[in-house]
Amino acid sequence: MSAPIVHGGGITAAAVAFGGRPEDWLDLSTGINPCPVALPDIPATAWHRLPDRHLIDEARRAARDYYGSGEILPLPVPGTQSVIQLLPRLVEAGRLVAVTDNRVAVVSPTYGEYARAFASAGFGVDAVDDIAAIGAGHRLAVVVNPNNPDGLIWPAETLIALHHRIKAAGGFLVVDEAFGDTDPALSLASRAPQLSNLVIFRSFGKFFGLAGLRLGFAIARSDILARFEDWLGPWAVSGPALSIAASLLRSDVSPIRGRINERCAGLHGVLTGAGLQLSGGTALFTLVADARAGDIYTHLCRHHILVRKFDYAPEWLRFGLPPDPAADRRLGEALQRFER
Repeated sequence: MSAPIVHGGGITAAAVAFGGRPEDWLDLSTGINPCPVALPDIPATAWHRLPDRHLIDEARRAARDYYGSGEILPLPVPGTQSVIQLLPRLVEAGRLVAVTDNRVAVVSPTYGEYARAFASAGFGVDAVDDIAAIGAGHRLAVVVNPNNPDGLIWPAETLIALHHRIKAAGGFLVVDEAFGDTDPALSLASRAPQLSNLVIFRSFGKFFGLAGLRLGFAIARSDILARFEDWLGPWAVSGPALSIAASLLRSDVSPIRGRINERCAGLHGVLTGAGLQLSGGTALFTLVADARAGDIYTHLCRHHILVRKFDYAPEWLRFGLPPDPAADRRLGEALQRFER
């Protein structure tokens, strides 16, 4: 089994290494909305009863309307990580493709758990930097759109053409839209009913600022979703999570997008004001390229500010959104103290 991947959000470990109380640190190491929405009222029954079919169906209908997936009722899952780890099993099941070899393609660099899940299951993983490199020998291809950590966007028509190409070769396409809520026009969800070998993953917690809820949705044809549901087992998603989803997915999210865009503009102002080069990102995070990224990372940690560094790209740092103008100032002051 491959070694675990280090992700953002490790405030406790950072505090052990650099001092201070975890609650006093400014965590900019994730791509999660730092301004979580107010929780709706959760019925008491959601807490003390097992989730019933009515509650599950309510969340699925709300997700269908929110994502615009037409006849497809998205499947709620306990975080999209849970179904990423099922993808090798889906390929091996032979229901979608006749496996003649064990190679998959992941458009990279990107979220590392896709490659790790397949490598751990014995698949060969080709990290490609362009979808043109995905060929007939790949049983499955993964595209994160918009991509993490560089924010690269693939146009819908390009992805649809890839779907048709890989389907003709007996494979299927996974599109991870975890950061898609801030720009819904990018989503393939409305086209999913016509794309039979497409699987879309959506994150709930990133946009709503509720990552601890561990909730996501899978969008695909019904037999694929039924297989995921079977493998996850009964009651995979909690009643409170389903209740929250059914409510928030039917709410007006334009104020959330507005707040995220405001916070993103504030972050960009701080970073450019410090002379840093913006190299990509989404509304929820910004990627910076700098030859002294490692030194900047350590400097910020000494000021109890955590950002995301990348072993495979030591010149990169990813900055999540500061929650308010005071946090903007704190970050800006720390960056101004960095001696170049």
